[in-house]
Amino acid sequence: MTEEKKMQQKEIKEIDLMVLFRKLYSNRKKIYKSIGVGIVAGIVIGFSLPKTYQVNVSISPESGINGTSGLSGIAAMFGLGNNSPGFGEDALTFNMFPEIVKTNPFALEMLQIPIQTQKGDSIILYDYLDTEKKSWWGYAMGAPGMLIGGIKSLFKEEQKDSIKTIDLFRLTPEQNGRIGMLKKVLEVETDKKSNMTKVTVSLQDPLAAAIVADSAVHKLQEYITDYRTRKAKQDYDFQLSLCEQYKKEYFEAQQEYAKFADANRNVILQTVTSEKERLQKNLTLAEQIYSQSMGQLQVLRGKLQEAKPVFAVVEPATVPLAPASPKKMLIIIAFAFLAFVLESAWILFGKDIYHDFKNELKKQD
Repeated sequence: MTEEKKMQQKEIKEIDLMVLFRKLYSNRKKIYKSIGVGIVAGIVIGFSLPKTYQVNVSISPESGINGTSGLSGIAAMFGLGNNSPGFGEDALTFNMFPEIVKTNPFALEMLQIPIQTQKGDSIILYDYLDTEKKSWWGYAMGAPGMLIGGIKSLFKEEQKDSIKTIDLFRLTPEQNGRIGMLKKVLEVETDKKSNMTKVTVSLQDPLAAAIVADSAVHKLQEYITDYRTRKAKQDYDFQLSLCEQYKKEYFEAQQEYAKFADANRNVILQTVTSEKERLQKNLTLAEQIYSQSMGQLQVLRGKLQEAKPVFAVVEPATVPLAPASPKKMLIIIAFAFLAFVLESAWILFGKDIYHDFKNELKKQD
């Protein structure tokens, strides 16, 4: 391609751009009106959305995380085998925090926590979630379902779900809906590089959001600790029961030997001497067994303490002072820009395409 042809193509492109710009400029009043409509729509949308407060809590594991003991039990609970990808050293830190929060048992425990609102109301989270406001279009879209539910309630006995009577195996639609609502407002993310876990709660009441975030962290720590220490605790409890049994046998042997020795203090007979030696051997053996079992119990107690993960709360839960959403100005700008783009596209291309399509239909008729 010669230099002259390149210059001609460049001039053609510049002419095309100028034509498009002039076309937009000549229709600038329509564009201004569209932007105005977009701004009004943005204002309506922005002020219709309820305020939401967000609380972020950051936690970091300090110890008890690197070992893999007890990890297979955790994996089995979620239907994962030991060979599943991501399970190995530090698998608990990287994967399990968000997964545990998504489980129904964790959600049901969270729904039972008592919370307080800024207005001073005391309520459990299960009931509070039903008080969260929606936008006007949310109520409009949910109106048919509410109407159908109201009609159904006329033909059957009223029976309100209760958090206290939840059957995890057979959840009702209302209970399942509450769990879904909780999973939307409670999010947990883990950074694999820094090992930091971020717990985020978004609610319309700032005090309730802070309480739920703090409770979620404590529940999460309890779950992780329980999973990590389950096998070690089982071993410890079993050894403790053995120690109690050996202790009882030792005291019984001690009492039996003492009674026999007191009863035959001045008796010098071979049968008495033999029986006394036998009882003394039983006592010594019972004492050795009891002493060894206590030593094993101390070892298992140490393992139990080592298995417990220790967490540091890097960023604790605090009551937010300002709402995190909606960002009204950003919404207004976005709607204004969208109106500008749509109106410009219609002026430049849409109108011509529409007229061409309309003329083509007339020719076919």
